[in-house]
Amino acid sequence: MPRCGFVKDDGGPCERIVKASQRYCYSHDPGRVGERKRNAARGGKRGGRGRPVAELARLGARFEELADMVLRGEVNRADGAVAGQLLNGARACTRDGLKAKEVEELEGRLEELEQTIAQGKEKERWSA
Repeated sequence: MPRCGFVKDDGGPCERIVKASQRYCYSHDPGRVGERKRNAARGGKRGGRGRPVAELARLGARFEELADMVLRGEVNRADGAVAGQLLNGARACTRDGLKAKEVEELEGRLEELEQTIAQGKEKERWSA
């Protein structure tokens, strides 16, 4: 399977699988710099949740790309199955991380509300 031709800062290669007609993955393709910037800007407008949401979308696109490659015979079925399992694991981790962050945010907001209510009751007691 062809891999991205990008060399990371540590000198190691990018491990992402690319189509036979591609040299770089989405993240390292110099021709997609503008697209990545637009997507990142859109992600930042999601109230701090842009990264996980964008990552889930990226993983979904990778699933579709992988399926197409398997169906065209560019990736054998066994390699495609393993790659799909790994992508599914990454998607589950991202989804679980997003859910945990949402729970933390809700817990923080609930704690603030409880403190506000407690302070209001304390003021009522002293003003009565």
